[in-house]
Amino acid sequence: MTATAESSVDLVTLGRRLRHRRRERGMTLDALAGIVGCAPSHLSLVENGRREPRLTLLNGLAEALGVPVATLLAQDAPSPRAALEIAFEHAQRSPLYQSLNLPSVRTSRRLPTEALEALVGLHGELVRRLNEQAATPEEARRANADLRRQMRAQDNYYENIEDTARDLLTAIGHDGGPLPQRGIFALATHLGFTVHSVSDLPHSTRSVTDMRNHRIYAPRPRDPGDRDVRRILLQTLGHVVLGHVPPRNYADFLRQRIEANYFAAALLVPERDAVDLLQRAKERKELSIDDLQDAFAVSYETAAHRFTNLATRHLGLPVHFVRTHESGTIYKAYENDGLIFPSDVTGAIEGQTACRHWAGRTVFAAGAHDGAFAQYTDTPVGTFWCTARTESTSTGQYSVTVGVPYAHVKWFRDRDTTKRSTSTCPDERCCTRPPAALSARWQSHSWPSARAQSHLLAALPPGTFPGVDDTEVYRFLDLHAPDPTPAEN
Repeated sequence: MTATAESSVDLVTLGRRLRHRRRERGMTLDALAGIVGCAPSHLSLVENGRREPRLTLLNGLAEALGVPVATLLAQDAPSPRAALEIAFEHAQRSPLYQSLNLPSVRTSRRLPTEALEALVGLHGELVRRLNEQAATPEEARRANADLRRQMRAQDNYYENIEDTARDLLTAIGHDGGPLPQRGIFALATHLGFTVHSVSDLPHSTRSVTDMRNHRIYAPRPRDPGDRDVRRILLQTLGHVVLGHVPPRNYADFLRQRIEANYFAAALLVPERDAVDLLQRAKERKELSIDDLQDAFAVSYETAAHRFTNLATRHLGLPVHFVRTHESGTIYKAYENDGLIFPSDVTGAIEGQTACRHWAGRTVFAAGAHDGAFAQYTDTPVGTFWCTARTESTSTGQYSVTVGVPYAHVKWFRDRDTTKRSTSTCPDERCCTRPPAALSARWQSHSWPSARAQSHLLAALPPGTFPGVDDTEVYRFLDLHAPDPTPAEN
C-alpha cells in the first residue's frame, strides 16, 4: 500500500472485511491463499490485523474475491458481529488492557455474540471510569497553567464578554453605578429565568439551575445586599449567556468557571464606569483598589480581579494578582508584569508556597485587616510595589495582593509606604532552606507531625462537574420542581 493508504487504513477492520468476503464466497483460508500465492499462515495474520498486506497481495485478494480494492479498504465494519470483533480487538491491543496482564481472548465464531458484547461493554465502562478519574491534581495543574498562559496573552481581558455584559445592562435599563439586587432579578427575567432562594441547596453546590423549568435556586441571602449571593446568581446566569455546555474535561470546566466569573465581574463593575473612575484616579496619581471596591459595592477580591482585567488594556499598566493562604500556599495567581511566581514542572502556580518576604505574606504579621497594606519588594527580576488586604474565611485567613513594577508605582495612592523587603527566591536560601545555624541546632532534634494536604494528593471527585454529587442535585430538583416527582432511593 502507499504511504497515504497506510496512514488511513485500520488493519483490524481490513482483516475483518477480508475474512467476511472470503466466508461469503465459501472459501477456506487455504484455498484463498493458494489462489493469491501466499502462505495460509501469512494470510491468517492479515485477516487478524497483525500483518499489513503489500499492494500486490491486496490487489490479488480483491480479484480473487470479486470485489474492488476500495471495498476491502472501507472503514466500516461488514456486519454488526464484525463491529464487535473489531472493537474488542482494539480494546485488547490498548495500553490499558495490556497493563492488566489479562489473557488474550480469540474472537472466533465459537465465542457467543452475547459474551463479546459483554466484553466490549466492560472495557468501555472501564475506560469511561478511568477518564472520569483522570482529573488528577497533575491534570488540574496543567489545565490551570495552560489557561493562565492564555489569560496572560490577552492581558486577562475578554472583549467578547465585556460586550455581552454591556448589551445586557443596556437591555435591562441599567445606566451606571453598582448593579443592585433588583437589577440582577431583572436580568434573570430578561433571560427567561426565575430566582428562588432556598436553604437546602446540595452541600456540594453554590447554586442549582433547573434548565427544564428555567428556575435558578440560590442560597438564601443573609441580608439584602449579600455580595456572595449577587455574584453567585450572576455566575450562574453567565453559564447560560455564554452558551456553556456540560464540560468534557477539567480544562473545559476550568475555562467555563473563569468565563462565568469574568461575566459576573463585568456586570457588577461595568467596564465603562470602572475605566472612567480608574482613568481619573490615574490622572490624579491616586489609583486604589479600595476606591473601586467602594464605588461598586463589591468584595475587595472582586475589585482586585476587575482591576487586573482593565489595568493593562485601558491604563497601560502591567500587573500581578495573587491570593495566598496564611500558610503561604498560593490559591490564585496571575501576572503579565514579569514577576516570577514559584511553579512546579507543569508550570502550575497554585499549591506552591509564596516567598515569605512578599507582601501577600508579610501582611499577616502586619495585622492590616481593616485597611490596605503596601510594600516594596526587591526581587531578582526587579522591584515591585504591592498592596494587600487580608480576609477571614471558614478555612482560615487569606491575603489578596495586587502589584506593579516599580516604574508604574507613581500612579498609586500608597506609593509613599516605607515598608520594604528583599526576596531572592527561587534561591533556596531565601525561603526553602532554613538558616544554617538554626538548622544545625534543630535538624537532628525535631520530628514534626505534618498536616497532610490530602486534596493535593487525591484524584478530583469524578463526574461532569467535579466535586458535585449528581444524585443529591437530582433529588433536590425533584423536590423543588413545579411538578415534583417522587425521588427514588
